[in-house]
Amino acid sequence: MAVLPIRKYGDDVLRKPAEPVTEFDESLQKLINDMVETMYAAPGVGLAANQVGISKRLMLIDLSVGKRPGELHVIINPEIIETQGEITDEEGCLSIPDFVEVVTRPERVKLRYIDRNGEEREMWGEGLMARAMCHEVDHLNGTLFVDRLRGLKRDRILKKIQKLAKSGMWF
Repeated sequence: MAVLPIRKYGDDVLRKPAEPVTEFDESLQKLINDMVETMYAAPGVGLAANQVGISKRLMLIDLSVGKRPGELHVIINPEIIETQGEITDEEGCLSIPDFVEVVTRPERVKLRYIDRNGEEREMWGEGLMARAMCHEVDHLNGTLFVDRLRGLKRDRILKKIQKLAKSGMWF
């Protein structure tokens, strides 16, 4: 297993919708294992394949960040099929490190997806799990959490990122 470099805001791969996973082979399993190691090393609660430069509809979520066995969710070709309610809370992103902002997301989310063994599944998430599900699906669709911000909040983050990029401290 290997820790992969996490792509940051400004990298084109983060803006392109990811391609569906069609091959459930050894290379997919290796990518999953590398992504798990990368997510835990970051540390983060979620990671999408395009965040490590791979344009595939694959994402991971583990709210325990590896501390509780069995809480890792490997989610392939996810589709949000139902949402309920709304909740507003802070959100951050491994591709936009050190920036946190308040974002409104559904309070409950139902996903249809394929697991790492090729089995179709459905899963409900609520609270932080629902937020993580939506955040990672957004990544796979080429959307970042800053795209959900408006006005001064969004402008402030983007100006800080531009300043860091100009100083050479972003990439």
